[in-house]
Amino acid sequence: MEDRYAELRACIYQTEEDLRRFRQLVVNAVMATDIVDKELQELRKDRWETAFASIAETQDEGVESEDRKATIVIEHLIQASDVAHTMQHWYIYKKWNERFFIECYRAYKEGRADDDPSTNWYKSEIGFFDYYVIPLARKLQSCGVFGVSSDEYLNYATANRDEWIREGEALVQQFVVTFNEKKCAS
Repeated sequence: MEDRYAELRACIYQTEEDLRRFRQLVVNAVMATDIVDKELQELRKDRWETAFASIAETQDEGVESEDRKATIVIEHLIQASDVAHTMQHWYIYKKWNERFFIECYRAYKEGRADDDPSTNWYKSEIGFFDYYVIPLARKLQSCGVFGVSSDEYLNYATANRDEWIREGEALVQQFVVTFNEKKCAS
């Protein structure tokens, strides 16, 4: 570790045990961005249920319980930041959805991806909302980390899903047209 960060490290941890816990927290936070790995998703789900079991189910309210809750909330905050556009105004969602589509479509066109995203993008987004974004927004709402703002995130997520159902197929077609127009212009 570099000497120039000694003061920062002293603020973050004092002991080897603190360092170990901090390192594990950072590793867990980074791994939380892997939303494709079903095993990791199941482990996070189990940790959430353990951390937020009702008081009647558990009397484990000590430091370990608080650390578990803090860790799992941080993991979910990282996940939410990764997909924050889905829980914001429709125009924000649409902008970042198009950019991600273009990135994936370009990879397909350049031979760096096997599957044409335009064939399943519409349906995949609905599944993404139903099985990832909306459940994530509900978890953040239930733990209260954002207070009343959690309601707003959940409302935006459900509204964006509904809007995507109405406009998504046409938007995917427009995304392809936009990609082709930009390709021809360059």
